[in-house]
Amino acid sequence: MLSRASIGIASCRRLVSLSFSRNVAVSAVCCQKAQAAGIDPIQKLFIDKIHEYSNKSKAAGGKLVDASPATEKALTDEMEKIARMYGAKGADFTKFPTFTFADPTLEQVGVNVDIKPLTESAAEEDEEDDDRPGWLP
Repeated sequence: MLSRASIGIASCRRLVSLSFSRNVAVSAVCCQKAQAAGIDPIQKLFIDKIHEYSNKSKAAGGKLVDASPATEKALTDEMEKIARMYGAKGADFTKFPTFTFADPTLEQVGVNVDIKPLTESAAEEDEEDDDRPGWLP
């Protein structure tokens, strides 16, 4: 029984090692072909689509690419609607606004009090006020 199990394990080991070496060999050939091509086929397709869109965009002259007349009409309707709602005039409202902030003039922090010297007449008034209670004006 033990000898049969060891024979089965040995044959499985040979089978696994053979399939592993075949997979590595096939993967190595695929990697060499991919390196010879220089780029992944999916990446190449993506880059080709970007170049195609760029060429179409330049040919359209800044308008929508591959737009049907219905799509262009819908765009102009929406732009007119926005112009009516927000009072935007012209095509400039599609650009990001520029903000200018002016720094406000700041007042100096502190107390500017002019202390006047006490005159004799003011000193006499203060003496007369000492007889009154503090809550009377």
